[in-house]
Amino acid sequence: MRRKILPYNPKLKPLAKALRKNMTLAEVLLWNKLKQKQMLKYDFDRQRPIDNYIVDFYCKDLMLAIEIDGSSHDFEEVIKNDGIRQKKLESMGIHFLRFQDREVKQDMENVLRKIENWIYENTH
Repeated sequence: MRRKILPYNPKLKPLAKALRKNMTLAEVLLWNKLKQKQMLKYDFDRQRPIDNYIVDFYCKDLMLAIEIDGSSHDFEEVIKNDGIRQKKLESMGIHFLRFQDREVKQDMENVLRKIENWIYENTH
């Protein structure tokens, strides 16, 4: 299967690099489970620029973005902007899985199970 090449704003590269250096605890915990093809042999990137946005984690082969929503995502304006952003990226063929920050910290097993289930359902 050929990967779809997605456009990105090159001006976002320095910000993505800075975000990789300053990941939240939940992002670090999930990254430790996704990196080095640990998730069913799929390669994930962290803080990946796509279009004019940066997603927390992204798998090119699955066109899957995984987002971790912390407390800043509880505000109405942020929720609205997240929705606009997600719709735009979904229009490019990207799928989303969203998890709450506390969910990743407190129930990693279930988070990993949900990711695995999504992969199985969408690849078999």
